This record gives sequence, C-alpha cells and structure tokens, in this order.
Amino acid sequence: MRRKGFGRADITASSDGEQGFWPSYADMMSSFALILFFLMLLSYIQNLVTGKDLQNTQEVLEDTRAQLSATLSQVDEAKKDLSRVTLDLDKANLTLAEKQEEIDAQQALIDKQGQYLAAANEELVEMRGKMQAVAVMRLSVLEQIRDSLVKVMGDSGKVSIGDNGNIILNEGVLFDLGSADIKPQSQPMLDQLTQAFIDFMSEGDNAQYVDSIVISGHTDNIGTAESNRTLSTMRANSVLGYILTHDNGRLEPYSQYFCAAGYGLTRPVADNSTEEGRAANRRIEISITLRDDSVMKIIEDYLKLEIPSAETESTADAGSASGSTDKK
Repeated sequence: MRRKGFGRADITASSDGEQGFWPSYADMMSSFALILFFLMLLSYIQNLVTGKDLQNTQEVLEDTRAQLSATLSQVDEAKKDLSRVTLDLDKANLTLAEKQEEIDAQQALIDKQGQYLAAANEELVEMRGKMQAVAVMRLSVLEQIRDSLVKVMGDSGKVSIGDNGNIILNEGVLFDLGSADIKPQSQPMLDQLTQAFIDFMSEGDNAQYVDSIVISGHTDNIGTAESNRTLSTMRANSVLGYILTHDNGRLEPYSQYFCAAGYGLTRPVADNSTEEGRAANRRIEISITLRDDSVMKIIEDYLKLEIPSAETESTADAGSASGSTDKK
C-alpha cells in the first residue's frame, strides 16, 4: 500500500522502506555532528590562538610595566637632580647677589677714595707752589748774604753756597789752624755778615718767615773726634757771639732765631786724604731755614687726611645702622 505525498522518495511499508528512511537521517546527523566537530575544532583553535595572543599581550604588558617603572624611577631621579640643581642655582644666585653688593661697595669706596685723592692732589699742587716760593725766597736770602760778603772779601772763592744751599765760609779766612779765635782781618767780613742779617731781618715781614739760622762748625779728620767736635763748637760759638754783639748788638733782637752747633769731622764735604780735601772740610756753614705757616698747615692737614678704607667704611656704616636703630 502506498502513501501519498512522498513522491519518489516515499517510504514504503516494507522493510526496504525503513532502510531508506534511516540512512537519510543518519546522514543528516553525521553532517550535523561533523559541523559541530568543526565548530568545536575552530573554537579550540581560536582559543589556542587567542590564549597565545593573550600570553603575548601579557608579556608585552609586563615589559611595558617594567619599562614604565624604570622610566618613573628615572623621572624621580631627574626630579631629584633638578631639585639639587635648582638649590645650587639658588645658592649661586644668592652668592652672586652678595658678590655684586661687595663689588658695588668696593666701587663706591674707590669712587670716594678717588675724590679724596683728587682733593689731596689739588692740595699738593698748591703746597708745591708755595714751597717753591719759599725755596726761591731762601735762595734769594742766601745769595744776598753771599753777595754782601763778596763785596768785602772779593770773589776769592772763600765764600760760596754749597750743594745743600748753605753759605760756606772757609776756615782759613776766620781762624788759624787749631784755633777758635777770630782773626782780626776777618772781622770786616763778619761785620758785613752781621749787616746783611740785620738788613734782611728788619726788612718788611721777612723775620716771620725765618724758622732758624744755624751757624755750624766743621773740621777735618786730624786729631780725635772729641777734640774736633769741641773745636768746631767753639768756632761756631765765636762767630755767633761776634755777630750778635757787633755794632752795639743791633742783631740781638733777633737772637732767638740764631743758634750754634759743632759737628767736628762727622760731615765732610771732601776727601780727607788730601790737603785740599781737609782744607775744604775745615769750614763754617750758615744755614737758613724758612717757614711758611700756611704751607706747614697744608702739610699737617694732608698728613691728617684720612683716605677711606673698607674697614673705616664698614665701621661708619655700622655706626649709622646703630644710630638708626636707636632712633627707632
């Protein structure tokens, strides 16, 4: 008996018909199982691939983390280095500022010293001019006295002005050898010397410029030092006594300016090994020292002038700061 609706593949009721149905079902189930197997295999393969990729990713991640950690450590060290450099820079800037302050202070001190030195140079120029004027006056006085003596004695070389600016009277003109008594023939010369001093001291304000007039005796090296010193002192006193008492003591009012000194053989002007040298050393010298109160005051003021130093400036600054604090 045949069933409708199955066509050529219709299943018959016979045993052969049952065999025709189950192979088709078995094929379908096999196909399904095969598909499922492939799906499972694909899933397994995918899991294997995905797992391996995950492991690689984890390894890369670990490496990245290690690199990141190392980088962070380097950053921390860099921050520490930067902090140290910043601190050193701050210290250097502070030191630089302090050095700049010191430089500014030194420059200010140099400027102030320059001002003092400029003022001192002006004072020195003025003082030099006045001292030159005094020197010219002194030389003029000496030349006047020498010319007065030459008028009496003639230009015989017995009266001269030495390299030190002193009037030199040859010993042979005034004294005999080894004697301190003035020769009578030399008295006119001493009279002229006295008159020259009277004329100079009484003229105008000359006396106020004179500090001292020293008559000094000198000898050669013949004899002992003591005997020569005694002889030279006696000769100087003989000349001084004569000019102060001559002409009724007209020079006596100026006696405070005069003094006598004996130097013996200690100040030779020539070689004592020759007769000419010993004769030159036996002499009377007259030295005139002039004074100028204004010049002396300039010298004293200059010596008292304090050029500021770093120590004095710091002391002054400290005093100013202390005064400011007290006022507060």
